[in-house]
Amino acid sequence: MEDNFSSYFNQTGKVAKEYLETRLDLIKLQAAGKLSKALGLFFSLILAFLLFFFVIVFLGMVLGFWIGEMTNSFTLGFSCSAGLFIVLLGILLIFRKSLIQIPLSNMLVRELMSEMDIDDVEDNNKREEKEADRKAPEEEEEELYEQL
Repeated sequence: MEDNFSSYFNQTGKVAKEYLETRLDLIKLQAAGKLSKALGLFFSLILAFLLFFFVIVFLGMVLGFWIGEMTNSFTLGFSCSAGLFIVLLGILLIFRKSLIQIPLSNMLVRELMSEMDIDDVEDNNKREEKEADRKAPEEEEEELYEQL
């Protein structure tokens, strides 16, 4: 009898240890998935901003040359172009929270939360399946008792 209890507790301990290790591995994998998704979003945004930067630089050069041709002074043309960029930079610094920080943080949170919602739905479906499996034998027992 004591042998059965000790083997039962040993097996239960092993199962609990395996469960915890598996759960820890699952958490690590989920964190790695979320991190990789966030890094992918981050690098794609960096690439988009880099391309946007080059477009702005070349448009500034075009504007500087155009104004320089109109005024016959490239110094004046590029000064006007630089002045325009300084004004745009000032506007960007003043409204950086509403134009950059809040939309980017919302995008990142939305991406991470959409993955969490998918995980929650899958977990709920698994939980419901397990509950249905557990209820089925109980319902069968009740039907047998009713028949007797």
